[in-house]
Amino acid sequence: MSNVILEVRELTTKWVTRFKEDIYAVDHVSLKVEEGKSLGIAGESGCGKSTLALSLMGYYFPPLHYVSGEIIIDGQNITGMKPDDIRKSILGTEISYIPQSAMNALNPTQKVISFIEDVVQAHDPYKTKQEIYELARSCFETLGLPASVLQQYPVELSGGMKQRTVIATSVILFPKILIADEPSSALDVTSQKMVIKMLKNLMENGFIKSLIFITHELPLLYNVTDDIMVMYAGQIVEGGSAKQVVFDPLHPYAKGLMGSIIVPEQGQRNVKLTAIPGVPPNLKKPPAGCRFAERCKYVRPDCKVAPVPLYSANGGRAYRCILSEETLRAAYLREAQRDAS
Repeated sequence: MSNVILEVRELTTKWVTRFKEDIYAVDHVSLKVEEGKSLGIAGESGCGKSTLALSLMGYYFPPLHYVSGEIIIDGQNITGMKPDDIRKSILGTEISYIPQSAMNALNPTQKVISFIEDVVQAHDPYKTKQEIYELARSCFETLGLPASVLQQYPVELSGGMKQRTVIATSVILFPKILIADEPSSALDVTSQKMVIKMLKNLMENGFIKSLIFITHELPLLYNVTDDIMVMYAGQIVEGGSAKQVVFDPLHPYAKGLMGSIIVPEQGQRNVKLTAIPGVPPNLKKPPAGCRFAERCKYVRPDCKVAPVPLYSANGGRAYRCILSEETLRAAYLREAQRDAS
């Protein structure tokens, strides 16, 4: 039986605006990540992906607030731990995070090695500078970065090199789980390829045990992760293997998301591009029923009555829709036949 390295149970977190309004950007999210596996989380901008990433670390500061649920890392429940304890014993060693705009995370007035010294000594103040340098050099070289980078300032590095430096620094303490929040955005295609290759090498070389990769580019996850969860308006609306979600999406939103993106994979190149009409709901006052109902072409009156739970489907997958799997597949087949005619 595989070891579950991260388990999240019904996690709910909210942002509180300056007008004291609650925005539930993560609403009863549950997930599991097994050791040696990678999970992708996809969805359009504003769906709650980055808030989920921040919430998974259990490190909350206003305006982000914990509401309910549990986060269990390798058997240890970190829910309710004091911020200082989280920072000292969890962040960097149990779970680590690569934020959006990671290229701007490096202090421009410090050499890379100085930044790494601060990170390591925050957890082990007795580590000497020579020991830290040897650790950093070994880590960087294993991940395809020259040791000379350690003696450079961030302004001397290219965008792709800075991104890879932040990734290497994030795993310097060998965390069990790495959360990468859109690590390939704002990079050219060549740099994106190098970053993705580096993330794969992290698990192959034992720097991390599991990976969570967050992006709005759903097809990208097919080449990076084992499983994918699709997020919409703070909720998980579909989950399954990468192959299932990319090539055979079940939820109408996941189907629309795939249909709105050019996919180079064989079997998807000739798919007609479509747009998802409308805009996501206002999470200050979320709808009573399905949050995708106002944009869904298959909407029925019952969709707007009560919250929709996650249902199990064939192949170990899950989706959040009142329509049966058979009904959805029949509707998709009719559309495909109509488009082909």
